[in-house]
Amino acid sequence: MPEQQPVHPTVHHPVHRALEVPGGRIHCVEQGSGPLVLLVHGFPESWYSWRHQLPALADAGYRAVAIDVRGYGRSSAPAGVDAYRMLAHVADNTGVVAALGERTAVIVGHDWGSRIAADSALLRPDVFTAVGMLSVAYSPHGGPRPSEVFASMGGEEEFYVSYFQRPGRAEAEIEPDVRAWLAGAYTGLSGEENHGGLFFVPPGARMADRFPAGPLPAWLSEADLDVFAGEFERTGFTGALNRYRNMDRDWEDLAAWRGMPITQPSLFIGGAADASTTWLSDAIDAFPTTLPGLVSSHLLPDTGHWVQQEQPERVSGLLVDWLRTVAPVPG
Repeated sequence: MPEQQPVHPTVHHPVHRALEVPGGRIHCVEQGSGPLVLLVHGFPESWYSWRHQLPALADAGYRAVAIDVRGYGRSSAPAGVDAYRMLAHVADNTGVVAALGERTAVIVGHDWGSRIAADSALLRPDVFTAVGMLSVAYSPHGGPRPSEVFASMGGEEEFYVSYFQRPGRAEAEIEPDVRAWLAGAYTGLSGEENHGGLFFVPPGARMADRFPAGPLPAWLSEADLDVFAGEFERTGFTGALNRYRNMDRDWEDLAAWRGMPITQPSLFIGGAADASTTWLSDAIDAFPTTLPGLVSSHLLPDTGHWVQQEQPERVSGLLVDWLRTVAPVPG
């Protein structure tokens, strides 16, 4: 295992490190010095999805740290499905903050990382003083059991979350050609394509059957795709997909937090051409109640699901403006 770097470096360029946390090892990439900002990616991505924000936040005076969520990249990938429950992800994030020699941090997440960031702030307000959420809007815990909700969606077709929940099923589709599957998923959920239909799988079909063909979107180079694909070709997809396989477990684990708002200062950024913001429009409308500390909320036009990659300068600028309000740089 590589030796850990000092906990308080002045990092002018990205530095990779492996941090020991109670649940295992979390790989992260760090750039800059100042107030800590923890960046949490979603599915199917890695720390690399924050490649544009790391230097932008560092230049603005922040210590930006992008992690590989457990099960991804170079972070630990426990064998048990229940090792990917939300409580474990929250513990990983608090462990990262401590391993970096800090007591508090601002946390920002995208996609599944948005939910992980939100729950980290909800469960550990003593550590996470502000929370930014990208693409997936916060909604309080509660309601019916998630698996029952997803099973009722789509009519004769199957909602993608249900498709992902059966161990081994999605792996059998994705892993024979990881690069092609990722290319289709990234393209299909981009603002340029807006293929909301790929969230539903017809009987006997594969999710990829509805992926668009053609060139990569402008925001994703062949070299970028190589980075994402290379990580999953090495690790497989089970660790990443296990997040979906814990949603009922999370519903039980987090029962005590049902209906609770997040009171820390918060931010939401979504894409206007993202099906997620359409499905969660009621959650966005409820922000005055569910996010009473909301500083600002933004829907970016002509932008799909991969907001911080599709609109890197815009998203980085919004993050910096918000951070200067919630975590001012000393001096």
